[in-house]
Amino acid sequence: METHFFAHETAVIDSSCEVGEETKIWHFSHIMTNCIIGKRCSIGQNVVISPEVRIGDRVKIQNNVSVYTGVICEDDVFLGPSAVFTNVINPRSAIVRKNEYKPTLVQKGATIGANATIVCGITIGKYAFVGAGAVVTKNIADYALVLGNPARQTGWMSEYGHKLKFNTEGMAICPESKDSYRLENGKVSKI
Repeated sequence: METHFFAHETAVIDSSCEVGEETKIWHFSHIMTNCIIGKRCSIGQNVVISPEVRIGDRVKIQNNVSVYTGVICEDDVFLGPSAVFTNVINPRSAIVRKNEYKPTLVQKGATIGANATIVCGITIGKYAFVGAGAVVTKNIADYALVLGNPARQTGWMSEYGHKLKFNTEGMAICPESKDSYRLENGKVSKI
């Protein structure tokens, strides 16, 4: 069977997985059963993607990331080194809770920084930015910047990853892309 993606010889890809064209899976990573990984993704070294996880197109997963069952990452998501997801609120070794997995959705363009922990059952909004080491325990709005343990919103980010500075009229311009953003009623939208 011809493949249209790259997998290092030490990577393990279980049966029933779909891997998109031009995706690269690096050393010692394990892609478990029934995963769907989109096109042009980069799966770093020592990554575990558990059964039935859904990964969109152009997603970058850095080294040592654990993506557990119940997680969906939409297109253009970035997962920093050693980030980890959970899928059960109250795990115990001797008690099986596979029927209690809570879904987690990481929406288009979101960034999760190195060593961040994402507690299950939440949504991380489009182009949101989770700082390194943050512990996320609740939903994050589109374009929000969150830091700390527990993660708290400290600002807003552009689609290019720059902190937005809003004027008195609630308008901001990304310094790199020159795109305009509006802050209105506690929500940011790109104009």
